[in-house]
Order: sequence, then structure tokens, then C-alpha cells
Amino acid sequence: MEHHTSDTIMRIDDLPHRLVILGSGFIASEFAHIFTSFGVDVTVVARSGALLRAEDDDISHRYTELAARRTDVRLGRTTRRVRSTDNGIALDLDGPDGAETVDGDLLLVATGRTPNTDVLDVAATGVTVTPTGHIQVDDHQRTTVAGIYALGDISSPQELKHVANHEARVVQHNLLHDLGIEDSPATADHRFIPHAVFGSPQIASVGLTERDAIAQGIPHVTATQDYAGIAYGWAMEDESHFAKILADPSTGQLLGAHIIGPQAPTLIQPLIQAMSFGLDARSMARGQYWIHPAMPELIENALLNLPLD
Repeated sequence: MEHHTSDTIMRIDDLPHRLVILGSGFIASEFAHIFTSFGVDVTVVARSGALLRAEDDDISHRYTELAARRTDVRLGRTTRRVRSTDNGIALDLDGPDGAETVDGDLLLVATGRTPNTDVLDVAATGVTVTPTGHIQVDDHQRTTVAGIYALGDISSPQELKHVANHEARVVQHNLLHDLGIEDSPATADHRFIPHAVFGSPQIASVGLTERDAIAQGIPHVTATQDYAGIAYGWAMEDESHFAKILADPSTGQLLGAHIIGPQAPTLIQPLIQAMSFGLDARSMARGQYWIHPAMPELIENALLNLPLD
């Protein structure tokens, strides 16, 4: 125990004093949260004009605003060069006000991931690989070669553990089907894949963003509910966070949900269930009890706020 405690303290002491993170997605945001929590001075360098820009615009803007209070956020920057210095590293940037330099002890590059199918030489098996480097699979997780299945990050652009968990169950079933133990093959269901950002604050999302709905010409209405507007959020004195829901104005079917704030990945789960099983917003809001004064009232009120026909 003493050795473990000493070793832990040693690792914390070895943390950089100044960390520069290049990137603005969920990996950058989560690591910024982790290192900031340990007292590291973090600078986030983003090419775009907001952090987590893939999220709904309202979520992205609020997260960027809150993150800028805790870390040095540099938006709209183009990295021209990274160089070693006597004290660590330096990034030479072009920004809205011209050239600038950011210094740090350590650089974390968080600009995305690509599958390593080229390193594995997957093509040698005859399995088809997509232009993005992912292994091509059908709805049953079967590759183009009989008897070979693929799942998880190597075959899915949705590089999430819960997606891999779902696909693993499909592959397990279908392997048993091939052996004659199960009847019909199972199909992967990728309709409503949620994701979460475990930073500060937490974020959870499923389905369409409002930006997506507009771009695709999908009729929709939206509603938001502030944490401060429910008893639990009021007790926490939460003035920053909210939930946003999109629904079809005629049928009330949920199209998307986005939450920023405490317990967001937990709060979004009933909305994922509603989307997966076709439960409309009005039935969901009024057809069950919502415990008071619990956090799920955030979802109840957001549903009730939807201007449905």
C-alpha cells in the first residue's frame, strides 16, 4: 500500500505544469478536463470557431463558453509549426489577430483517430476495406469474406464502446447461427446511437442536431429546459446547463436530444428508449409518473415544452 501510494504521488508530481492540446473534439475536451482537475495549466488550440462543433450548436456554444472560463481556449487558429524548446514545446499559430506562439511543457495531439487496417494488412485476407480504412461489413457484421466478422472501431465510424458491445452481441448470435444453434441471424441496429462527453460539464446526445434537421429539410420543433427550472437544479444553484429536444411537429416522434450538465449521460437514457421503441413525446411526458424532486424532471419539462400540433 505504501509503495502504491508513493508511486501514485510520484506520477502526479510528474505531470506537466503547462499542457497544450491540439484539437477541439471529445478527446481534447475530456483530456482538458482531466488535466485541469490535477491543476495543470491547459491551453486548447482549435482550428474551428467552437469546441465540440459536431454537437448541436446550442450545446457547442455553451460548452465553449464554459470551457473558456477554466482553460486558455484559442479558437480559429491554424498551426504552422510545432518545435522543441529548452523548456518544452512551442506552437506557431496563425490566428484572427495574426501570428502568435503558444508555449507548454508537453503537447497532446487530439485531432482524431484512423483504423490501423493498413498496419494489420487486412487486405491480404480478401476483406474489403473502405476509403476511410474501416473494414466493410453488412447489417449482420459480416465482412466480404465468408466466416470473417468484424465489429467495433475497426469497422464502425461510430467508435464507441457501447456500439462495440452491441455489435459483439450480434456477432455472438450470428456465430451460433452459423453453427446451427440459433435460428435467424441477428441484425445490428444503428438507428439511434447515443454518445457522451465525460468532461466538465458532461454532455450527452442522440439523434439529429437542429443543424442536421435544417440541412436535411426535416420538419421539426424544439424545446429546451434549464436545470435551474426544476427543483433539483434549483437546489444545485445551476445557472448554466440545459436539455434540448427535437421532435416531429405532427407526430411528436422524437428526432434528437442533447443535454449539457450534471448526469447528462444518465438523463438521456429514457429518451434513447423512446426513440428506439417509437414512443412519442406527449405520451412519454404524460403517460407516466416522474419522481419529484428528482433530476429526470428535466426531461419531463423539456418534453412538455415542445410546441406540438
